[in-house]
Amino acid sequence: MIIAGVYQKCKDGIERVPRDVLSLGVLVLASCFSFGLGYLAGLDAAVEGSKVSIEQAPLSEVGAPDGSTGIVASKNGTKYYFFGCAGADRISEANRVYFPSPAAAAAAGYAPAANCTGP
Repeated sequence: MIIAGVYQKCKDGIERVPRDVLSLGVLVLASCFSFGLGYLAGLDAAVEGSKVSIEQAPLSEVGAPDGSTGIVASKNGTKYYFFGCAGADRISEANRVYFPSPAAAAAAGYAPAANCTGP
């Protein structure tokens, strides 16, 4: 009987709240709950020895289609870029020239880009 009384009070209280306010409250609570779970998952992933680990390969190990690594330049340009730099991403695939090292790019007549200092 106590449970039925509590249930009735909750039901009466919810019926008095405007539907828009109730919907907004549920949305805010669900958002906070989701954010909290994501935050906790991030904390768990950051703990050393955790099963989840995120590793990024060094840029020197990233391979080009022709097997070379690390440096890209444009056939039409005078500058070379390390993989991951914004300038490297703007070079079309048809115009890309790959080099295994900055020394190889310099020997081919390319200079380092000022906005891309290295990996």
